[in-house]
Parts: sequence; C-alpha cells; structure tokens
Amino acid sequence: MLDTLLLSRIQFAANISFHILFPMITIALCWILFYFKLRFDFSKEPVWMRAYRFWVKIFALTFALGVVSGITMSFQFGTNWPGYMETVGNIAGPLLGYEVLTAFFLEATFLGVMLFGSKRVPSNIHTLATAVVAIGTTLSAFWILSLNSWMHTPSGFEMRDGVAFPVDWFAIIFNPSFPYRLGHTLLASGLTAAFLMAGISAYRLKIGDHKKAPLLALKTSIVLAAALIPLQIFMGDLHGLNTLKHQPQKIAAMEGVWETQQGAPLLLFALPNEETRSNDYAIEIPKLASFILTHEWDGEIKGLNDFIGEHPPVAPVFWGFRIMVGIGLLMLAVSWVGAVFIIRKKRFPPWLLNTFIGMTFSGWVATLAGWYVTEIGRQPFLVSGILTTAEAVTTQPSGNVALSLTLYLVVYAGLLTAYLLVLRNMARRSSLLEDDERYFSKKVEVTANIDDRKGDKQ
Repeated sequence: MLDTLLLSRIQFAANISFHILFPMITIALCWILFYFKLRFDFSKEPVWMRAYRFWVKIFALTFALGVVSGITMSFQFGTNWPGYMETVGNIAGPLLGYEVLTAFFLEATFLGVMLFGSKRVPSNIHTLATAVVAIGTTLSAFWILSLNSWMHTPSGFEMRDGVAFPVDWFAIIFNPSFPYRLGHTLLASGLTAAFLMAGISAYRLKIGDHKKAPLLALKTSIVLAAALIPLQIFMGDLHGLNTLKHQPQKIAAMEGVWETQQGAPLLLFALPNEETRSNDYAIEIPKLASFILTHEWDGEIKGLNDFIGEHPPVAPVFWGFRIMVGIGLLMLAVSWVGAVFIIRKKRFPPWLLNTFIGMTFSGWVATLAGWYVTEIGRQPFLVSGILTTAEAVTTQPSGNVALSLTLYLVVYAGLLTAYLLVLRNMARRSSLLEDDERYFSKKVEVTANIDDRKGDKQ
C-alpha cells in the first residue's frame, strides 16, 4: 500500500504538473500579445490586430486555468505539508505574499481592460494594459521562483529552535541559484508559447485558413523560437555549473556518475541500477560529461556513492534530463529549418507544417521533464540541508490523501481534455470568423459608397 508520504508527494506532483502548464504559456504569450499590439499601433495594419484578438482569447482561457490550479495548490501547504510552513513559513509566507501584492493584483486590475477594452478605451491605454499584465505575469514568476530557488540553495536566514528566521531578505530573494533558474524558466516559457503558437497556426494553414493572420503568427513564433533556443542552451549551461557547485548530488544523478572521477564520460544511454550502484547497457562518450560540466576534459565530478542516503532517486532524474535536452535539440533543429524558409521567402511545405503541429505541446513535455529533474533532484530534502520531505508531511491517514488525490486527478483530466478541445475548436472556427469579419467589413464599405453616391446625386 502507498503510505501518506508517497501519496502526498504524488498529489503535489500532479497538482504542480497541471498548474505549471498554463503559466508557462501565459508568461511569454502576454509579451507576444504586447508585440502584436505595438505593431498594430505603429503600422495600423489590421492583420496585427486580428492576430491579437485570436491569441488573446487563448491567453484568457489559459490564464483562468492557471489561476484556479494555483489556488488549490497553495492549500496543500497546510493540508499535506504542515511541517513546511511550521519550519520555513517565516520565509515562504512573505515571498508568497509579495507575489500576490505585486503581481496578482496588478494582473487582476488590468486584465479586464486588456481582454475587453480594445474598443472601449484609447488604443494606447489598451496597449499599456497589455504591457502591465505582461509585467505582472513576469513578476509572479519572479517571486515564485525566488522561493523555489531558496528551497534549493537557502541563504540569508538563521535557525532558532528548529525554525528558520530571515536575517537578510536580499540574500533570500537573490539566493545563489535564483538568477539561473529564473532565466532558464522565462526562456522555457518563451519556447513553450512559441511552439504552441507555431503548432496552432500551422494547423490553421493546413485546414485551409490561408489568410495573413495565421501565417504572420507562424512566422513570428518561428523567429522567436529560433532566437530563444540558443539562449536557452547557454543559460542551461550556466545553470548546470551552478548546480554542480551547490547540488553536486543532483548532477551526479543527472549524469549517472556513481564513483567520483575525473574525466567522467557522457552517457548517451544507460539503465541506472541502484541495487548494484552501476549503469547497465551504458553507451558513453569518454570525458565529455566533465568537459560540459566543468569546461575541462579532466574535471572532477563527485559520484553518488559520496552521498549515500542523501541523493535523489537516480532513474527519474537521469531520464528526465535526457528528455529535456533531447526536446531542446529538436526545437533548435525545427525552428532553424523554419527560419531558413522565412529568410528565403519560400512557402512552408506540408511536412514542415505537420512537424510544427506535432510539436505544439513540446514545450510542455520539456518543461515537465526539467521540473521533475529539479524537484526530484532535491530529494530527500524539501529545503536543502534544512528540512526533509518526510519531516514535513502530514499525519493524516493515507486514505484521506488517496481520496483527495483521486478527486484531483479526475478534475484535472477533465479540465485538460476540455482545454485541448477548446483550442482545437478555436483553431477550426477562426477561418469562418475571419471570413465573416471580411464580409461585414466589405458590406459596410459598399453601403458607405452607395450613400456617398446618393449624396452626390442630391
């Protein structure tokens, strides 16, 4: 039977896995909408506004699901992990409060203007509202990732009778891993939104919607992805160096290194075996892991055997890292191929459109894989070196947790299915809606011309 600890971990993993899908879209998508609106303001070309109106609907839907799932997740700090708030609540509470005060209120105040004010307020005010909401989503990520990073690399505090008290808020907020985790996550959001936009736009083109708006959105998303993925690779390298310094056991699990060694090989494939503490069926490139992680061919990487009892489960961290990197390399190849077609001003072939459609949610997969590497890689600690997961878990019976977990999974499965179906229906209907818009605009123009002619005759 599953005990309370494991069930609580599964429940929180399910909740945060569902929740993170939506902010990873909205954080970057709002900045893309701001770009669309600026282009419309400066050029007055209607195609930019048509792209904005289509994608702001997807933003609103995604934002709503992110808010709902985020609220339910916060309750679990009290219901499933009371030891967490009892031990580090003096730090976690204010950081979560700052997120509400500086980000959530900002988004809530201007979101209505952004969604419904395009025809009710001056265009520059509507553009400003879009920018403010984009700033709010980014601020939200700032505070949440500050807390999450502090849990990995805690600093700026002191322990008194088993409770953490802040002594330096600057050191707490800007803890050693925060800049790298923030940059890595924001770039991941940009790639997630870019490939979502590319996939849906390619789908619209495939079903015969050959108007300017979907093609414009597709080109914009390809250029954005092609520009961001090299930056993400660079940021990932910096993040890896930081992790090697502060969490060497996580790096050892990611690379499948059991014994401390110099010139560690890069494992292309292996089956980590925790019973024998070795790798089965390993395919490796000599010394490459040390070179990537330390930038020296004979650089030292500490092995898992140096952290017995204090290192994470190896297999999920090992494979999660490879899934994330593999999808990142695929994003690089696909976006650069698409960029070549844009530069050469050639029409996108059907196979490339199908590729973008197939990669619509590739950002989600890479994000979840990376998130599992990050969070599982911190085990057995909930807050590194301070609080273990087992110490923080609730004392409620496992049956209670199993019941709430089941309800969560059922609701989340229904919401995710509905979300995907709505996206598909919006893409299908967009062609007819734009046809109607053109029809009515032409009808108004013809009516105006007739009235002008009558006036001339009179």
